[in-house]
Amino acid sequence: MLPEWTQIHTIILELEKAGVVTRTFRRLDPERQQVIVQAILDEALEKGPASINIKKVAERAGVALGSLYQYFGNREGLLEFSTQLCVQLLTSSFDQFRPMLAALPLHEALTYYLTGGLEWSKTQMGLIQFFGRAAYQGDPLLAEKVVRPVAEAMRLTMFEILRAAQQRGEIRAGLDLDVTARAIHAWTIALGDSQLLPYLNNYFQVISEQVSFEQILASTVDLLVVGLKP
Repeated sequence: MLPEWTQIHTIILELEKAGVVTRTFRRLDPERQQVIVQAILDEALEKGPASINIKKVAERAGVALGSLYQYFGNREGLLEFSTQLCVQLLTSSFDQFRPMLAALPLHEALTYYLTGGLEWSKTQMGLIQFFGRAAYQGDPLLAEKVVRPVAEAMRLTMFEILRAAQQRGEIRAGLDLDVTARAIHAWTIALGDSQLLPYLNNYFQVISEQVSFEQILASTVDLLVVGLKP
């Protein structure tokens, strides 16, 4: 499932200005655009973002191969479009919710950061799985172009939550916020990714038949709040 198409269309306009996608694609009917974007994501999920086959994308979308070359120029252009679309959609979501999270009491902010993030992510599984493949398959180009900017947006969100909490006196005044934000960022990735990409739970051992995610979340937030308080 894709996000609000108006949001994607805005990004397509920006990518056209940047020369990543052509005016021909931007002028397509929105439903046709959406079919092509979904085909790109589906191909990336099956093969991995770095192994997108432009011919297979054309088959999935039901368009002529020549049309895709008109829209993106070549395979590299199609890959650039898909990576930038993924990055902008994900980072803009963190930008949107960051001030709201920072304004919440620390316990609520940490809880909602994980629960709200998981709920949102489950409605955008195409994008999340695309990002997950980029994050875990180890391609160095995608690590820089996709994983790093999204992860930095996540870490900045955690930093702002902690900074606001410190200003309210909820956590110790002398705490190194950068170090602490990085530690919690890694912790939340383990918890969240084990639910969004269930095969990772075999490694992280977050939940079991006897232990629910809600129990783990409550325990984690309590540990953090108690450990950070003045």
